[in-house]
Amino acid sequence: MTRERLADTVVGTIGDAAGTVVDPKEGLSQARRKASVPTAALVGIALIVGYLLGRRARG
Repeated sequence: MTRERLADTVVGTIGDAAGTVVDPKEGLSQARRKASVPTAALVGIALIVGYLLGRRARG
């Protein structure tokens, strides 16, 4: 996966998450349609990194 494609995937995932906040029913059904192993892995890694950075900043 190239760097540009990775950035596009991340931005698309964030946009989908924001759309889910606005319309949860449509957002969840769209997430199920688009779910793939690489995307799920990317989201999982992003959550873990965010958690670790939050813990580090906290103290």
